[in-house]
Amino acid sequence: MAADLTLGKILVLAGADAVNPCALAVLVLVLIAVLTAEKSKKEVLKAGLAFTLAVFIFYFLYGLIMVGLFKGLTLAMAPIRIYLFKALAVFAMFLGILNIRDAVRYKPGGFMTEMPLPMRPKLKRLIKQIKTPRGAFFIGIFVTIFLLPCTIGPYIVASGILSVISFLAAIPWFLIYNLIFILPMIAITLIIYAGYSSVEKVGGWKEQNIRWLHLIAGGILFIIGLLMLLGVI
Repeated sequence: MAADLTLGKILVLAGADAVNPCALAVLVLVLIAVLTAEKSKKEVLKAGLAFTLAVFIFYFLYGLIMVGLFKGLTLAMAPIRIYLFKALAVFAMFLGILNIRDAVRYKPGGFMTEMPLPMRPKLKRLIKQIKTPRGAFFIGIFVTIFLLPCTIGPYIVASGILSVISFLAAIPWFLIYNLIFILPMIAITLIIYAGYSSVEKVGGWKEQNIRWLHLIAGGILFIIGLLMLLGVI
């Protein structure tokens, strides 16, 4: 199973996670909250980067925790290692199908593809409290918990794959994964700061293209899961 660990596989899973509409929507809410409070693009830049940094740090920690759980599972039941990889492949395909379903028949709050609807009012109330970049960082820590239901799928697959190597060896892989995951957040923050677009336009673009975002993520996840199942990668 260690031979199946490839940079391409981790990059693709991270890319599928990065285009998740859920994370992009939350960033837009954060930037709107700061812009409303400060009316300053500089503060929006700081807040967007602070929020993104919080997401990066805590998703990195979540990844290490999941690797530890996978390692404990495989050590306790060594014979299941071979089946774990197949199970991860099937899980990736399942996530892909869910996202493709949302692309074909979109419904807000899709299971494991978007933030559950009951959680959204609580999240919005939390985000509205953001007034400064420092606040964006600390609230970003709590927001990662709300993001987990809709972004953790590909991360579970990646964590299972990385669990076959040593704990220390997995750290650089998680750094790479999470850097890719936050790239759209950084890009959106910089685009708004540079004046190429507004928060409202970015939010509108996300809503207009949400089906395509689900289709791209779903296609990537299904294909990589299928290739893993067939032993191609």
